[in-house]
Amino acid sequence: MKPYLFIKRTMDVVLSGIAILLLSPLLIPVMVILKCTGEHDIFYGQIRIGLNNRTFKIWKFATMLRDSPSMTGGLHTTQGDPRVLPFGKFLRKTKINEIPQIFNIFLGDMSIVGPRPLVDKTFAPYSDEVKARIYTVRPGLTGIGSIIFRDEEAILTHSKLSPDECYEKEIAPRKGALEMWYLDNIGLWTDIKLIFATAWVVLFPKSDIVNKWFKNLPQI
Repeated sequence: MKPYLFIKRTMDVVLSGIAILLLSPLLIPVMVILKCTGEHDIFYGQIRIGLNNRTFKIWKFATMLRDSPSMTGGLHTTQGDPRVLPFGKFLRKTKINEIPQIFNIFLGDMSIVGPRPLVDKTFAPYSDEVKARIYTVRPGLTGIGSIIFRDEEAILTHSKLSPDECYEKEIAPRKGALEMWYLDNIGLWTDIKLIFATAWVVLFPKSDIVNKWFKNLPQI
């Protein structure tokens, strides 16, 4: 396990460093547009749970109104959410809003692949077993839970339950089981496949590549 984690961290530093250099031409125009539109905020920082259940601040491009957490909907975003700013819709759809997290990866808060870092409210519904294990590795920019639940906004929107109840009763149990699957199958090849699968579903959102590649995923 230790040699793998060393290789994983080395890959995180190298790949995130390269990404910062290569994506700079994209980051600068996005920052200018955000500064000139909406509420003129460029970045959005939020406290998340990370390695060994310690907290850190995750960074994204600002896509929603500044006071969104205290407005209707709270921490959950649904389709057509009026709190999402016009340019923010494009950033969220293309996942460009997540790019600033490459700095979190470079600094060691996160990894490229791992369980998604959560806020206290979305961490609370997990079982004690999941809470104890999920962040024994660094949280990730992407992972099996992130890919399977890439349409989480649609699930929350179309559920007969409230967003909070839907997350607690329908999403958290499955997502927790998926993250446990990742920890049970952790390895370099698993990470490589998850990185490729992430890029693939961004380009082809309707693809079923995950279920084709990973045959033993938990079904709840």
